[in-house]
Amino acid sequence: MSDFTNDFWSVYIAVITVVSMIACGVLLFTFSSTSGSGAQGETTGHTWDEDLSERNSPLPRWWMWLFYITILFSLIYLVLYPGLGTYKGTFGWSSKGQFETEQKDAAAQYGPIFDKYLQQDLKAVAADPDARAIGRRLFLNYCSQCHGSDAGGGRGFPNLRDDVWLYGGDPETIKTSIRDGRIGMMPAIGAAVGGPDDIKDVANYVRSLSGLTHDNAQAERGKLKFAGICAACHGADGKGKPELHSANLTDKDWLYGSSEATIIETITKGRAGQMPAHKQFLDDGKIHLLAAYVYGLSNPPQK
Repeated sequence: MSDFTNDFWSVYIAVITVVSMIACGVLLFTFSSTSGSGAQGETTGHTWDEDLSERNSPLPRWWMWLFYITILFSLIYLVLYPGLGTYKGTFGWSSKGQFETEQKDAAAQYGPIFDKYLQQDLKAVAADPDARAIGRRLFLNYCSQCHGSDAGGGRGFPNLRDDVWLYGGDPETIKTSIRDGRIGMMPAIGAAVGGPDDIKDVANYVRSLSGLTHDNAQAERGKLKFAGICAACHGADGKGKPELHSANLTDKDWLYGSSEATIIETITKGRAGQMPAHKQFLDDGKIHLLAAYVYGLSNPPQK
């Protein structure tokens, strides 16, 4: 309704709706009786299986009155609720208004709980069983679509249960990641590296850094290319640079995969990943609890 650019479309919708309902009533009345004689009505002239005739009989009265009731219900509904163009209905109901009311009711009921945990140190919240239970529900609602219900991640989405953190795994950094989001990018450097053979050489050198199977001759040639192009971000030793949030290529953690073909694809086409900001729909209390749960995944409380 809010998309109407002028009053014409509001009137247009209202008229079509009302005329359609009236037409349904007229059509129903027209077909509720026949001009033929006899209880069953006259035949239409159609016969199947030698003696199975189609008759023009009136609609059953109970069915006809049910149809009339639905039309009456529709008219009453359109008076009480929005449905005729921009007319808001006598109740003034809207889905936005209902949502805001539910949000206020939820804030009044659960706000004190979130505020209580917001005043506590995040590590203490992470060790609280009740807080973890709330955090898990928040995680399943807002994070599991990307990171999985077990937080194990997947292709392009990091595993939150290990100790490998591209931006940092301390409490405040996790809160920042959830609140403001992250944008990670590996630029396409295939043209800078050279031809397909040069890219394959670099891919083999990258695999060698983490002890994966590789061709020694290709890796040796790729080392020179890596030092001249890739080391600027990943460091001369391939361990990444924290200030650039570049990946450590010497460990066993691969966000997109460690096969030669996948690494070649990454070098050639680059990668672009985004962690969306959640501050638009999560308040500070929920972010605090969610960050505490995520922190606890890789830092389980001591028993």
